[in-house]
Amino acid sequence: VRALNVLRQYDESAVPGAWRTITTALAPGGMLVEGTCDELGRLGGWLLIDADGPRSLTLAARLATLETPAELAERLPKALIHRNVPGERVHDLIRALDDAWRVAAGYAPYGPRQRWLHAVQSLKDAGWPLLDRAARWRLGELTVPWSLVAPAWALS
Repeated sequence: VRALNVLRQYDESAVPGAWRTITTALAPGGMLVEGTCDELGRLGGWLLIDADGPRSLTLAARLATLETPAELAERLPKALIHRNVPGERVHDLIRALDDAWRVAAGYAPYGPRQRWLHAVQSLKDAGWPLLDRAARWRLGELTVPWSLVAPAWALS
């Protein structure tokens, strides 16, 4: 089930219940993709959720229009959008990605894809547990385990 820009209108407290409602109706092995994107599909973020709960967060950008990875914070899924504040794990991820983007500025003359690739590789080299590979990075995507960014309420 794909549900983009649906839970954005809900209160954050309603998100776990909505996930349960949807995932209990899934076929065995089924998955829910829940998140948000901008109107043109240039920026997006989504969670991959199964019957046991969220598995991963993917951030995606059309690299030709990306000014800074911090823009992705505006398109975090509802469970995370209000968590992009100091002390929250998703904030740490966005900040690290934005810092890596700045450090990779020397690759900008080779295009935004090369800059993104170097920024994401530096995250991986720094120990961030990325779930995808360079083939997905080339598309402007980055996927991390849910446990890396989950707010405290989601881990209890």
